Amino acid sequence: MPIHSVLQPAFDQGRALKIISGLNNFDSERVAAIVRAAERGGATFVDIAADSDLVRLARQLTNLPICVSAVEPDRFVPAVAAGADLIEIGNFDSFYAQGRRFEAEEVLELTHQTRSLLPQITLSVTVPHILELDQQVQLAEELVKAGADIIQTEGGTSSTPIHAGILGLIEKAAPTLAAAHCISHAVTVPVLCASGLSSVTAPMAIAAGAAGVGIGSAINQLNSEVAMVAAVRGLVEALANVKREQRVGSRVGE
Repeated sequence: MPIHSVLQPAFDQGRALKIISGLNNFDSERVAAIVRAAERGGATFVDIAADSDLVRLARQLTNLPICVSAVEPDRFVPAVAAGADLIEIGNFDSFYAQGRRFEAEEVLELTHQTRSLLPQITLSVTVPHILELDQQVQLAEELVKAGADIIQTEGGTSSTPIHAGILGLIEKAAPTLAAAHCISHAVTVPVLCASGLSSVTAPMAIAAGAAGVGIGSAINQLNSEVAMVAAVRGLVEALANVKREQRVGSRVGE
């Protein structure tokens, strides 16, 4: 299926920024603050729980494309009817603490079920980080064959940084960066690197081969909408800078 028209140029330029409010976040005031911050900060699109009321709320607040996330395909249908622009099977992070695992076979089956319900909408699917890297790559390839238009990586919850500061941020991002590198070399669809990223590591995701990044806790755990806006702007600037550095590097080498 074609990628949403607003997203494709951002993916092509390696600057797509998705702000994630959380698959299990149904707090309308909190979601509204995150959506407003994404809009004001210059994000490319937002990702909210697959809930019709939240979609309608977000649509009143922003013209950005709205992605909805769920792990139950039936939840997507009313959310799309309410105005969602694309859908995401994933954001599995919130389930791991409960001992809930998503294996390759289940994710593939969820993709088939979702495509049968909604054959035309842009579909993103997360590859679980609990799989070995070679298994993640294999699943990504199978998901694309099953109709996934975007592959999302994860891994932030599997990492336990032992250092503070920038080194700790890099340690936290390492699993999803590794997945983005491996998967982006195996599939032709855009890879969105998510989970455990920050303004420090978002440019590393693009360098690793991702076409964009998904940011959740670095935004949605902030206590102030002003702070959220500033953080989004910092991420936008970080992605813009990495592309400028690559362009400068290519000119130097010419």
